[in-house]
Amino acid sequence: MRVYLDNQATTPCDPRVVDAMLPFFTERFGNAHSAEHAMGQESEHAVETARAQLAALIAADPREIVFTSGATEANNIAIKGAARYAATQGSERRRVITVATEHKCVLDSVADLRAEGFDPLHLPVGPDGLLDPAILHSALSEPTLLVSVMAANNETGVLQDLPTLAALAHQAGALFHTDAAQALGKIPFDVAGIDLASFSAHKLYGPKGVGALYVRRRPRARLLPLFSGGGQERGLRSGTLPTPLIVGFGEACRIAGLELQSESARLASLRDRLLAGLRDRLPGLRINGSMVRRLPGNLNITLPHRDALAAMRAAPDLYVSTGSACSSAEIAPSYVLAAMGLDPAAAARSLRVGLGRFTSPADIDFAISALSAVSEPVEA
Repeated sequence: MRVYLDNQATTPCDPRVVDAMLPFFTERFGNAHSAEHAMGQESEHAVETARAQLAALIAADPREIVFTSGATEANNIAIKGAARYAATQGSERRRVITVATEHKCVLDSVADLRAEGFDPLHLPVGPDGLLDPAILHSALSEPTLLVSVMAANNETGVLQDLPTLAALAHQAGALFHTDAAQALGKIPFDVAGIDLASFSAHKLYGPKGVGALYVRRRPRARLLPLFSGGGQERGLRSGTLPTPLIVGFGEACRIAGLELQSESARLASLRDRLLAGLRDRLPGLRINGSMVRRLPGNLNITLPHRDALAAMRAAPDLYVSTGSACSSAEIAPSYVLAAMGLDPAAAARSLRVGLGRFTSPADIDFAISALSAVSEPVEA
C-alpha cells in the first residue's frame, strides 16, 4: 500500500479534469489567438469559459483574470509589476512589505526590488504563524507601495486574516497582494478588498504549468509586464495561451466550487482522526501553527523523538514532506518554522502532512500506524 499525503506540494489531476483537457490536445488544437477561423474561435471560447469558471470561484469579473504559467510567475508579475509601474509614475513610495513565512518566490521577488531602489521589509509572525495586525499597522507608518501576505501557508496551512490586513494596507494608501495558491478551492476565497491575487492550478487537482493572477479593475491596479511579446492577456503576460491546461484549470475550479463545502468538512474530519491517532500513540507530539485558522486538510507536526527525514526513510510507502529547503549537499531546517520560533532540532523533527480529495479513512489509519512505528525513540 502506498499513501500520498503531500497535497500541499501538488495534487493529482482529477480524472474529470483530464477528460476535459484531452480533446484540446488532439482534435481541438486551434490557437486561441487565431480568431479568423472556427478552430481558433473554438479554443478562444474554451479559454474564456475557463476564465469565467475561475472568476466565479473567487467572486471576480472574468476580465480581472490574467493567465500565467503558475503562482510563481503571477507573484513576480504582481510584486515587481506594481513596484515598477509606480516608479514610472514618479511615486515616492518605496516600502514593500511582506511576511517572513511567505513562499520563497514572494520573498525573493520583494528582495529583488532592493536593487531598484525599493525598501523591502519582512514582518515577523507569532508562534501560531499569524501576522499581528498591530505589527503591520506600525510598519505602514512609512509610506508603503505594496503589502503581500499569503492567504494560506504552504507548510503550516495557517490562514492569515486577509480582510483585516488588506484594510490596514488600503488605509495607508498601499496596494494589497496575496499568494492564494494554497487557499483556492480549499476554503471560501473572495477577492473583495484585495488588489492582486495569485493562483496555481496544480494545487486544486488541475494540471501543472498554468496559473493566474487576479488584477482588480475598479479602481484599477496598475502593473508593468515582466517581458515583451504579442500583448496577450491585457498586455500583462504575452505568449500563446496553453488552451488544454487552461481548460483543465477552469474545470478544476468548477469542480472545487461544487464540492468545496462537503470536501472541507470531510478533510477536517480525516485530519482530526489523524491527529487523535498520532497523539494517542506519540505523547509529546507538537502541532505547529494555529489549529483554529488552518486549512482543513493540513497538519504540520513535530515528532517527539525522531528526525523527520529518518522517519520518512523508515516509512517509504507514506508520502509526506519536511517542508525543508533541500540541496544535494545538505538539508536546511524550514525557514517558516524557524520564523515561528522553532529551534533547529525541533524543526528537523517536523513533518508536513497534506490530505486531499483522494485521501481515504484507510489512508489515515495507515499513516497513523506508519508514523507511530517509525517515530518511537531509538534504543541505544
